[in-house]
Amino acid sequence: MNLEIKEYNDRQTSTDKEICDLLANTIDSKLTKAESKIWHAHPVWFIAGNPTVGYSKQKKGVRLMFWSGADFDEESLSVRGEKFKDASIFYNHVTEIETEDLILWLKKSEEIQWDYKNIVKRKGKLEKLN
Repeated sequence: MNLEIKEYNDRQTSTDKEICDLLANTIDSKLTKAESKIWHAHPVWFIAGNPTVGYSKQKKGVRLMFWSGADFDEESLSVRGEKFKDASIFYNHVTEIETEDLILWLKKSEEIQWDYKNIVKRKGKLEKLN
């Protein structure tokens, strides 16, 4: 696990740390070609420089977000972004994480991507990568 991400997880409550550690370890094991780092104050994984998946602690719980998740056609990723193609789910206990679903979403995150990396260059317009 990326040291910065480990430090982020270690700063959480014990319940949230369990969630964050499971998410980070699963993401790391399934997105082996992704680069991970702290971006905008929370853990994010990038594929070819494009943000793909990340999580953050919010009032409602730990939010797992997929930047292109709105196109995954997954009912559980029910928190949809208003402006972009993101979709999220909140967790408040590690037992809420359905690992099989998480692995499926990570696979989809490699296959379905919108080009966030060049969004500024395109003046806010998103283009589908694959």
